Amino acid sequence: MRKEKVIIVMPAYNAAKTIKQTLDDIPLGSYDNIILVDDLSKDSTAQVAKELGLKVIVHDKNKGYGGNQKTCYNEALKDGADIVVMLHPDYQYDPKLVPFLTGLISAGICDIMLANRIRTRKEALKGGMPLYKYFFNRCLTITENIVLGLNLGEYHTGYRAFSKKALETVNYELASDDFVFDQHIIVQAAANNLKIGEIPVAAKYFKDASSINFKRSVKYGLETLLILLKYILYKLRLVSSTFFKSKAEIKK
Repeated sequence: MRKEKVIIVMPAYNAAKTIKQTLDDIPLGSYDNIILVDDLSKDSTAQVAKELGLKVIVHDKNKGYGGNQKTCYNEALKDGADIVVMLHPDYQYDPKLVPFLTGLISAGICDIMLANRIRTRKEALKGGMPLYKYFFNRCLTITENIVLGLNLGEYHTGYRAFSKKALETVNYELASDDFVFDQHIIVQAAANNLKIGEIPVAAKYFKDASSINFKRSVKYGLETLLILLKYILYKLRLVSSTFFKSKAEIKK
């Protein structure tokens, strides 16, 4: 029997066409509540979500992908979540994996779980991942494993689950409001020795699924390398930064 309170958060932007499809595939009984945060969409995302019975928060201005996640996690913790699952409402990731992501956290095996889109090269490319994204993904993942001392199959998935402990440890409010937020929070987790695991997921790429273009992908890659460099300098004690410290350390 599941005892922990599981809240699914959906950082949303122009996802009106895919919210219901995503919601319909989440296994019943695998969560307690769903919070959708609309980053000032240009379509009817907020209206559709409300009609589906979701708790909806609408930003008064566009805060970016990272800024949206910050609101998601803050609201989930405020609502008493023990485990928070981030699931994009664009139906790119398989919602049926929610209980598997939360299960390993509930069992105390991991603090953070990632859904790895690259079980095999063939599967990732067949699912529609652009070749340049696959290439950069592999290069960055190898680099991150070396720098962070981890052995993950992929760092760049947008399908994740966090324990309350993890979200109350890392200073995600100091992370970027842009797409590189996903890497910032993982580097912060590694700096605080949180346990990170992963399971495979098939991801789909189609017209209504969110994706960043080549130019923004390059920017994202460079920002990922920059935070890794800062992490190295921090571990070598050449610089001091509250970014990598736990919230508890800062309060001391």
